[in-house]
Amino acid sequence: MGPSISEIPVAILAGGLATRLRPITEKIPKSLVPVAGKPFLAHQLELLHSRGLRRAVLCIGYLGEMIQEEFGDGKEFGVKLDYSFDAPRHSEATAGGPKLLGTGGAIKRALPLLGEEFFVLYGDSYLPIDYAPVAQFFYDSGKAGLMTVFRNEGKFDTSNVVFANGEIQVYDKKNKLPAMRHIDYGLSLFKAPVFDSYSSEQSFDLAEVMGKLVREKQLAGFEVTQRFYEIGSHAGLAELETLIQSGPL
Repeated sequence: MGPSISEIPVAILAGGLATRLRPITEKIPKSLVPVAGKPFLAHQLELLHSRGLRRAVLCIGYLGEMIQEEFGDGKEFGVKLDYSFDAPRHSEATAGGPKLLGTGGAIKRALPLLGEEFFVLYGDSYLPIDYAPVAQFFYDSGKAGLMTVFRNEGKFDTSNVVFANGEIQVYDKKNKLPAMRHIDYGLSLFKAPVFDSYSSEQSFDLAEVMGKLVREKQLAGFEVTQRFYEIGSHAGLAELETLIQSGPL
């Protein structure tokens, strides 16, 4: 048994530029994009709270202060919110603009707020699953990381995982293999030492970290059977709006 689900924080990667959602995201960050009358992040936090999570760290960058102003300490949602900025807040004023740290670098920067083990969730993902069994599977595995996978067959996005015999055998977002039937579902778990070998100033992607863990046989795989929803595109946004308007999940 690991700690209870309420004690495990979730890092929400909400620092992207959301270019596919323009023009909506030219003036607001993706987390504040309205879905069924509320900012997307409100739906994310309500879902997390309903699944027993009580702590979240928002890894924010572009227009991130707007999220902080809107959501504050998270009390309204019953989730304690902390904020980790991808770049110094006024770095836009420096030559060349902010240096983005990438999804991996954003987690590395947030580690003091996250502690020894934590979930990671993409800032545009809406994942209506039960989170407690995922955490339990992670603790039982004894591994340094866990990726949730979904048998996608290329339907909702490009499959990027070879998952067989309960193991993630390949994870590669660049090179496509015929054996790839599954996709990174968008929820993962890590132990903090996974990030020890990266410098805090380094820009790197979470996919790089996961690829390394696969090679070291340190990435557990948990298969999810319920499809994912996302607001990474206008089509995804419309689909999620329909889902949320249909009632509680």
